[in-house]
Amino acid sequence: MPENAQILVVEDDSKIAATLKQGLERESYKVRIAATGEEAFFLLNSEVFSFVCLDIMLPGRSGIEVLKAVRKMGLGIPVLLLTAKDAVEDRVEGLDAGADDYLVKPFAFPELLARIRSLLRRTSQAQATRFQIADLEFNARTRHVMRSGKAIDLTLKEFDLLDYLFRHKGNIVSREMLAKDVWKEASRATPLDNVIDVHMARLRRKIDSSHSQKLIHTLRGVGFMLKEDSV
Repeated sequence: MPENAQILVVEDDSKIAATLKQGLERESYKVRIAATGEEAFFLLNSEVFSFVCLDIMLPGRSGIEVLKAVRKMGLGIPVLLLTAKDAVEDRVEGLDAGADDYLVKPFAFPELLARIRSLLRRTSQAQATRFQIADLEFNARTRHVMRSGKAIDLTLKEFDLLDYLFRHKGNIVSREMLAKDVWKEASRATPLDNVIDVHMARLRRKIDSSHSQKLIHTLRGVGFMLKEDSV
């Protein structure tokens, strides 16, 4: 959990709001409650929050309106929509407005906690700019890559690949993931697999070829992994 994480719960049902506040505070989160969209908007403009649980059905300004205003302000706070509506079009509307996730009422509190932890982890990783594994150093902001103190020159795509591997360090990265998140292709195809493999081979040569300790590993038929130990 990020240090001093403060959550804004926007919920007009006072019993639900009180229950959420009590449960989240037991998990050591700081919690503020807003009963209306106007109150939520005021708090978001006057305080710093790490997370927002936002009910869609609110008196006055709706949750969707609040969400659109938050994104228009440029706030990248993770927002989890709480909704009594389970129709696909309602979920799509919320996600299109800028929500990071949604939970349909009634929901189990442990699932809410799991969604909050997941989104906070994702936000923390996205904000990180400097990474290191063994003697490989990576700075996403300055776009500098060094191994054993020696600079490594990468193409734009190789840099994006290494960035993605670092953000999933120790976990398997499949070709499907790379096609979607690095190449921005909705569907994976064999020609794209070949392109991914070529770029990964070039990246591995630049990172590992002159070092006994290999950091980029191929799991045949599965994907790739950035890891200190052999896999």
